[in-house]
Amino acid sequence: MRLEAWMGEHLMGWLNHDPQSNRFAFEYAPVWLGRESAFPLSPCLPLSRPANLSADTHSATVRQFFENLLPEGDALDDASVAFQVTKANLIGLLSALGRETAGALSLRTEGASINEAMASRRHLPRSELSERIRDRHQVPFSVWDGKIRLSIAGYQDKVAVLEDADSWYLVEGRDLASTHILKPEPAHAIFAGLTTNEFFCMRLARAVKLPVAEVRLHHVPEPVLAIKRFDRIVTGSTVRRLPAIDGCQALGLSVGFKYERPYGDSPDVRNIRDGASLPMFFKLMAAAARPIVERRALLRWAIFQVLIGNTDAHAKNLTFLVNEGGLTLAAAYDLVCCLVFDGQQVADTYAMAIGDAFAPADVSAMEWASFCLAADLPPAMVRNELQTLVRDTLTSLPIIADAARQEGADDGMLGKALPAIESECHRQLEMAKHIPEMFRHEKRALNGASKKSADS
Repeated sequence: MRLEAWMGEHLMGWLNHDPQSNRFAFEYAPVWLGRESAFPLSPCLPLSRPANLSADTHSATVRQFFENLLPEGDALDDASVAFQVTKANLIGLLSALGRETAGALSLRTEGASINEAMASRRHLPRSELSERIRDRHQVPFSVWDGKIRLSIAGYQDKVAVLEDADSWYLVEGRDLASTHILKPEPAHAIFAGLTTNEFFCMRLARAVKLPVAEVRLHHVPEPVLAIKRFDRIVTGSTVRRLPAIDGCQALGLSVGFKYERPYGDSPDVRNIRDGASLPMFFKLMAAAARPIVERRALLRWAIFQVLIGNTDAHAKNLTFLVNEGGLTLAAAYDLVCCLVFDGQQVADTYAMAIGDAFAPADVSAMEWASFCLAADLPPAMVRNELQTLVRDTLTSLPIIADAARQEGADDGMLGKALPAIESECHRQLEMAKHIPEMFRHEKRALNGASKKSADS
C-alpha cells in the first residue's frame, strides 16, 4: 500500500507499507527535493536518509510520525468502526482520515485524482450543534452527515469548521479547509466548566503576552469553545494551510511517550523517564533558526503551565511550524488549570517535570536550578522570566476574570481557578529569587561529584 503525501499543493513524497514485513518507509519526491524551499517532515525524517540507518529503525520512525496524526480515545474507536479498519491498521486509517490533518500535510491513495473530492461547504446551524452535543451518548460527536469529520489528534470531543461571517460550515475538498476548532463541554460531569477553564487560561496567556491561539466562548445554548487555528491563514476567501508538527513528531516519539513518565506514576515505574521532557525540547530548540528567541518562548510556555497548574501539558500540546528555516514554536493551546479538578480523574502530577519535581507542591528553587542545568538555561534568565510572568499574571487575573464573566463564563469555575492560580503565583514568586543561588550550589555539587569520580 502506498499513499501520496502532499504539502499543500506540492507532492512531498510517498508513505509506503509492506504488509509482509510490516515495515513502513517514507520517500521524498524528486520534485520536492528539487525545490529551494524544501524542508523535511520533521527533524527525525531528514531529506537525505542516513546511509547507516537500518530499515527497521527507519520504519519505526516513520510509523511514529504518522501515528501522531490520528485522533485518540473514543474518536479513534469511532473512526475504526466507521471505516471498518482496525486501529492497528495505520495505513488504512490514514487513507480514510488523512485528507485534512493538523498543518498542511494531506494523504491520499496513490494515483487518486487530485479533484476526486468535490469541494463542499455545509452550513452548521447552532441549533444542530446543540442537538449533537446533547446526543453524544447515542451518536459519536466525530461523525457528521454519516462521515468522520475529525482528523485532529487529541481526546476531547471537537469538530473542525470553517468560520465565515460568524457562521460555521463543515467543509471538505482539496481547496477548502477549516479555520476553527469547536470544543463543547465534556460529556462527563466531573469536567463541568472545562470550556470556561480553558477559555479563561487562554485569555490570561494572551494578557501576559504569550503567543496563544485566539478563543471565543459561545453558548448554543450549551457552552462551546471556538479556537482559531494557528496553522491556517485566511486571505479573503482563501484558506492556506501552514506546515506544522506536534512535539512528539518533532522529537521522533510515539504518542505513547507524550508524558515524561510513559509508564505512569506508580512506585515501581515512576523512575523510568523515557518519554518527552522539557530538556529534550530545549535541546531541539538549540538547533532552531533563531535559538535564543525560540528557547525563550519555550521557557515562557513552560513557566506559564506551572503558574496555572496545567499538569497535563504534554508533548502533543506543543506544536511547531515548519519551513526551510527550521522549527518555530507555534501559538499555545490546550491551556487548563488542572488544580481545580479531582486528582482521581485528572493527573495531579506534571506531564513533564520541572527538574525532578512532578508534583506541583514539589517545585522549589532547587528544582528550578536542576531544570536550568538540564535545559542549559542561565538561572538569571529563568528567575527574571518567572518573576515577570508571575507579576503580569497576578495583575491580569481579576481583569481577565471580569471580562470572561461578561462573555458568559461560568462563575463557579472562575471562583475555583482564580485562587488556585493566584496561590501558585505567590509561591513561585517567593522561590524565584533563590534560583541563581541554588544553581551555583547544584553546579558545585555536580562538579565535586565529577572530580571525585575522576580521582577514583
